[in-house]
Amino acid sequence: MRGLARAVLKALTLVLVVAVFTQLLLYLMNNSQTTVAVVEGSSMYPLMREGDLVFAYRPPPKDIRVGDVVIYRVYNKLIIHRVIDVRVKNGEYYYVTQGDNNPIPDYIYFDVVDGVPVGVSYSRIVGVVLSVEGHTFKIPYLGYLAIWYHELVKY
Repeated sequence: MRGLARAVLKALTLVLVVAVFTQLLLYLMNNSQTTVAVVEGSSMYPLMREGDLVFAYRPPPKDIRVGDVVIYRVYNKLIIHRVIDVRVKNGEYYYVTQGDNNPIPDYIYFDVVDGVPVGVSYSRIVGVVLSVEGHTFKIPYLGYLAIWYHELVKY
């Protein structure tokens, strides 16, 4: 009887967790202030792996800090990297970014002011990846569906 009670308790716990998680996911996806992005590549390994689904919100420029993981736009592509420095030039915010698994910052993507690369401008920041007490909120593997779909559409 104990085994049955334990199995029922585990099943109910799983159902409750899935229900809460589903509600949270639906809320985040329907909230216009939230961006959902798929991790592609290994530049943020081991924090994030290819196929992870992450969520981001867009705070004011002064609230983006060193250590935050941001999503920013490069042409029609999204890059997910960590802020390693914040610079203010002519009253505008710029963020020096680098993948956790990359040896150097993202210089090739930086905006240039007065002939000097200063970082990624706030206007290109899509959002800061959602984390709770230092733990990144991500859904492993779910993003592979989007990656596979885009690969199919290419051909």
